[in-house]
Amino acid sequence: MKKKGEMEKVIKVKDKVNDGQDDDPWWWLVQEGIRPSFLCISLFALLVRVAVGLHPYSGAGTLPKFGDYEAQRHWMEITLNLPPKDWYRNSSVNDLSYWGLDYPPLTAYQSYVHGVFLKTFDPDSVALFTSRGYESYLGKLLMRWTVLSSDVLIFFPAVLYFVLVYRSMRFGMGQNSDVAWHIAMILLNPCLILIDHGHFQYNCISLGLTIAAIAAALSQKDLVASVLYCLALNHKQMSAYFAPAFSGYLLGKCLRKKNPLLEVTKLGLMVIGTFAVVWWPYLQSKDAALAVLSRLAPFERGIYEDYVANFWCTSSVLVKWKKLYSTQSLRIFSLAATLITCLPSMVQQILAPSSKGFLYALLNSSFSFYLFSFQVHEKSILLPLLPLTLLALEESRLILWLTHFAMFSMFPLLHRDKLVLAYMALYALFILVYFAPCGPGGRCHGTKTLNNTQKTKRSEDFITSITFHPLVMGFLGLCSLILHVIYLTMHPPNKYLFLFEAVIMLICFSQFVLFTFYFNSKQWMLSKHLTSKDQQKKLI
Repeated sequence: MKKKGEMEKVIKVKDKVNDGQDDDPWWWLVQEGIRPSFLCISLFALLVRVAVGLHPYSGAGTLPKFGDYEAQRHWMEITLNLPPKDWYRNSSVNDLSYWGLDYPPLTAYQSYVHGVFLKTFDPDSVALFTSRGYESYLGKLLMRWTVLSSDVLIFFPAVLYFVLVYRSMRFGMGQNSDVAWHIAMILLNPCLILIDHGHFQYNCISLGLTIAAIAAALSQKDLVASVLYCLALNHKQMSAYFAPAFSGYLLGKCLRKKNPLLEVTKLGLMVIGTFAVVWWPYLQSKDAALAVLSRLAPFERGIYEDYVANFWCTSSVLVKWKKLYSTQSLRIFSLAATLITCLPSMVQQILAPSSKGFLYALLNSSFSFYLFSFQVHEKSILLPLLPLTLLALEESRLILWLTHFAMFSMFPLLHRDKLVLAYMALYALFILVYFAPCGPGGRCHGTKTLNNTQKTKRSEDFITSITFHPLVMGFLGLCSLILHVIYLTMHPPNKYLFLFEAVIMLICFSQFVLFTFYFNSKQWMLSKHLTSKDQQKKLI
């Protein structure tokens, strides 16, 4: 009887870890401490960001609007000098045609805080009207520091929190070198560093909040996860790319509790409360709220702008969507296509919510939005890339492949920003880190997937062999290398000025579609694996 009781105790402990129900993943810190290697990775990642910040940025010295750098600075100028009710309203002191605020209120509050910081040390950099196009050395240094501080205060802690939660689960277990490699894959991902610290944006805030929300959800802190995700959504509306995954996973868990209605109500109240707090200055009148909403949906720009590797832009080579259909029709088309493609992933999580399935659902829903939603930018590939970096230990081979094409899809944008040197250096650094001798991408551990049954693994290997055949991957890799050289050394024909961009777009789009099919099938096969596993538990 004693042995039986001990066995039951062990099984309960294992089940708790396997289901991701460890309420305190920080016990890893108490047991092992934050190893110096982890601190060194964070410090090195920070130094890399500083080095990239020494390069040019979007719109540097380029009249008349000076690019994204000027947009971020101008928002600081507006929020610092005008009352909140005028931040989103066109007026004589706030010309919305000149980088008007087009992100949710949390971005405006962030701009205000950073504006106070700039005003303290360089008042001219945020002076109303006179600061337009302001590019002094001190002003640029302060602007760079605002991004660095955002990274250190939000993104870095969120990554560490996630890795600790992930490691406390069975499918995240591994050697210390694996954990260090995982942190490096997230913190040293070249795409986010190039966009935030080169091109100049604050994606680290919304993505950091999203990572923290994911970690909270995986550690069964669903109410905290709801608040954090709502904050991410209120910082950048593109965080809606993850909404189907969060909704499906949290709803699926609620439906399996004793009182589903109560659980759903609690989540709903947290969502409503968070939105009410963030939007409070704009809930005083209907006009104020509508003014903000109108800025968040840029339908007047058309279904796409620059060359982005999604369905609408790629297929426009054959179908001239903007000429054949009205904006209203295209809105309906894009909404329908996005919902149809992300629905299977969401339904799977409602029917069989699981920690690993949730991470794949994040990847699949974000790819659906990237490929089919309205007004997608090149930088939006950061959103599908995020959950794959979180799954780096599971998908150690494909993280390299997707990062390659994510960078390639942004190459024309980064070339315009004069960030080619940083682009090449960061890509080389990422390759070196990826193939670190003691990491899953190196020779020590290979690229095997953790904790799969043999049958499931054979199915995955079959799909991978078709979808990502070495010969196909090698050919596309060689094509991308040649296209890089051509883009840097040759000029396209006058009749086809954007020929090179179109070819890059077509290659990247083809790969993103394959990724979408593969990861959706992976998520559903995972569902079958978990179902058979649950049945075995019941038999025991």
